[in-house]
Amino acid sequence: MVQTVRDGQSIRSVALRFGLSRSAVHFWVKRCQGQRLDRCDFSDRPAGPRRAHNRSSEDMERQVLGLRQRLREHSVLGEYGAAAIARALQASGAKSLPAVSTIGRILKRHGQTDARWRVRRPAPPKGWYLPAVAAAQAELDSFDFIEDLKLAGGPLVQVLNAVSLHGHVANSWSAEYFGAREVVPLLIERWRALGLPHYAQFDNDTRFQGAHQFRDAVGRVMRLCLALGVIPVFAPPLEHGFQNLVESFNALWQAKVWRRFRFADLPSLQAHCSAYVQAHRARNAGRGDHAPARARMPRNFRFDLRQPLHGTAIFLRKSDPKGRVNVLGHSLEVHPQWPQRLVRCEVCFDEHRIRCFALRRREPAQQPLLREFEYVHPNKPFQGEL
Repeated sequence: MVQTVRDGQSIRSVALRFGLSRSAVHFWVKRCQGQRLDRCDFSDRPAGPRRAHNRSSEDMERQVLGLRQRLREHSVLGEYGAAAIARALQASGAKSLPAVSTIGRILKRHGQTDARWRVRRPAPPKGWYLPAVAAAQAELDSFDFIEDLKLAGGPLVQVLNAVSLHGHVANSWSAEYFGAREVVPLLIERWRALGLPHYAQFDNDTRFQGAHQFRDAVGRVMRLCLALGVIPVFAPPLEHGFQNLVESFNALWQAKVWRRFRFADLPSLQAHCSAYVQAHRARNAGRGDHAPARARMPRNFRFDLRQPLHGTAIFLRKSDPKGRVNVLGHSLEVHPQWPQRLVRCEVCFDEHRIRCFALRRREPAQQPLLREFEYVHPNKPFQGEL
């Protein structure tokens, strides 16, 4: 390039020939001005001196590295970090002592550190704990409550929010009180309009799961899911991440609805919730084109709380220090070498089995079967009001 310019061609033509800007050609021609090309430095280096004027001398760096090695081998305290090296240099009477941070940079520059840096791993895919959901072959609806919202001069209200994972289709209902009896018709309303998902995920609220003080208790919402062929999934207690989908929508709802307006009464809140849900669905309508298909809800479906349980329910749990989990009031010894780890427990009412699978965020595709248990649900008559 420089030789071509010296042969008499213009800067513009040389720049076009080599695919460079004219300023770049000017730069290299100027750098080689008055020099033979075989003696020019064509390395791309920043401007300024090759060595910082305030960098520690090579003698000081060798002294620091040698002192670290001696402290590591012979120190009574067993300390050989930057602070220990600084104390040793001060005790030796050395002049112009470097700062502790400078010693640390010297050690890091030469790879003489024992620090273990945190490894940032990519997050697992959405719904990773359910293989079909992670592969976008099954849809999941997630439900959660927002409680104790105070209307101006009115009562406390509760909000039940729902959102689907892949289609991102939302619902929001508000009332003074939600019990299990009030939740069931809202789920039926949503699923009649949208179709049945493969999975419905909840937290461990008794309105979703049923009473916790009794063994084998199965509540209304869980029975509704099983009657419709929807697999209920219950997130692990006190474990972050599994309810992020609906909790994110909860935060969005509070920011865009609850904190923006002052509602005089419950009907005005309900009307605004309905308008917000319609606008939210319209904005995310394109996502539904790529969501897994939903099954149609039976046209003449009638919910019978007394019918026997069929299908599968999933409980996501974290094992205790001895590798045990609690499912439907039963303590299951999953594996002694799987303590404080996540487990997916699949309760198969038709097969009378409970299968426990290992879960790891680091390896979401690897979910080996840990153990199987025989389980026969007593199928006691439903104790609540029909």
